[in-house]
Amino acid sequence: MYTQSITRCHRTAFLLLIDASGSMAEEIHFHGRKRTKAEAVATIADDLLFELVERARRDDGVRDYYDIGVWAYSGNDNISPIIASEGEMISVEALSRIPTLIRREVIEYRLPDGSHSLREIPTRCWCTPRAEGLTPMCEALRRARDRMAAWCAEPQNAESFPPVIFNITDGEATDSEEEDLRLVARQIRELSTADGWVLLINIHLGSDNEPGIFFPTENEVQRCRHRYARLLYELSSTMPPTFDNLIRSEKGAAFRPPFRGMSYNASATEVVTMLNIGSISVKTE
Repeated sequence: MYTQSITRCHRTAFLLLIDASGSMAEEIHFHGRKRTKAEAVATIADDLLFELVERARRDDGVRDYYDIGVWAYSGNDNISPIIASEGEMISVEALSRIPTLIRREVIEYRLPDGSHSLREIPTRCWCTPRAEGLTPMCEALRRARDRMAAWCAEPQNAESFPPVIFNITDGEATDSEEEDLRLVARQIRELSTADGWVLLINIHLGSDNEPGIFFPTENEVQRCRHRYARLLYELSSTMPPTFDNLIRSEKGAAFRPPFRGMSYNASATEVVTMLNIGSISVKTE
């Protein structure tokens, strides 16, 4: 299970659901300076897309290894693809050919003597920051469920590494009760290919001083006082053993699996780490 390498005959899919509600206009500390959560998540998503493109690049060009979707949800059930394409998903090869702006990203680095230095690097920009309205998270998960069910049902995907869904949010759903979220999350986790169940990873961007949790064990989440952290834990997939070593390399060797694919009050750095772990364990040939 979760061992199928990615080839042009055995493709996979990655879907990012991004909370674009009004609260994403709140500022956080990211890459050494203050930025809105929406700006930070757009940057993080662009970095992941670039990494996926480069991971599929070979001497003969970018190979068609996976389908990618980036959807924003906000307002009253407004769920829309961020990447301009003819459908809700786009192949990585087609993604690589979309003309994009080049953003000059300023990154803060700590030098060996303890001082800090700023470095400007060029990055491709597929995603535009959005922050308005409410948080229709449940409807976004329902649409993700339906799209991934259709993907898994396609005969050419029957033996593929299963899709990975990342849901990045900074608040609670405004369109449902907790039980509705539990139901749709369970339905997503029950989707599968022959190689394993679809993975649902929930990432919460926090801003208060409450200690965060990151790929938690059951003991960790039991110590967390916040109701929403426990809900996100219930919604999320148990990470398969394929990911355990990478997770322990970030959390520490003292932590023992199983781990859940969620975080609460995650820092921007932890969001990057979760996206990387959720996608880098998938082997390409």
